[in-house]
Amino acid sequence: MSRIAKYPVKLPSGVEVTLEEGRLTVRGGQGQLEMNVHNDVVIGQQEDQLTFEPSASAKNWAMAGTTRALVNNMVVGVTEGFTRSLEITGVGYRAQANGQTLNLTLGFSHPIDYKVPEGVVVETPKNTTIVLKSADKQRLGQVAAEIRSFRPPEPYKGKGVRYSDERILRKEAKKK
Repeated sequence: MSRIAKYPVKLPSGVEVTLEEGRLTVRGGQGQLEMNVHNDVVIGQQEDQLTFEPSASAKNWAMAGTTRALVNNMVVGVTEGFTRSLEITGVGYRAQANGQTLNLTLGFSHPIDYKVPEGVVVETPKNTTIVLKSADKQRLGQVAAEIRSFRPPEPYKGKGVRYSDERILRKEAKKK
């Protein structure tokens, strides 16, 4: 049984939550996020917190816990926002942000122009560092994974695009 659903989500000042017809909307300083609420979850709202209960059976506690985690991510996203950082390793590998387009040179015969989706902001403080910012944690992770998939880090020299907190297990080179 999930216990995460038993903890309420506290709403900081400046966050407005509306629930109508199975659709939850959270508004804050970083923007607005929406989510469809599952039919098996009942969301209660007191002054400054949201509570989550399963509607029918005990098996629905898992869905209530999942919904609570998603709503908490929405509240954190519209107040603070999320950040994901990527690092590029390799001779001649670099990145440059031009508005909502990320230009990548990753050792291929052609440069890669990646169109960053709406709601995600991309910055390149150095030509080997990519910083992604968004209020939507799921979209941010998806964009970071797509950028990493262009050239994932290889295990021998570590060349490629990796998350800044990722550890690459290095293999030993071939012996003579």
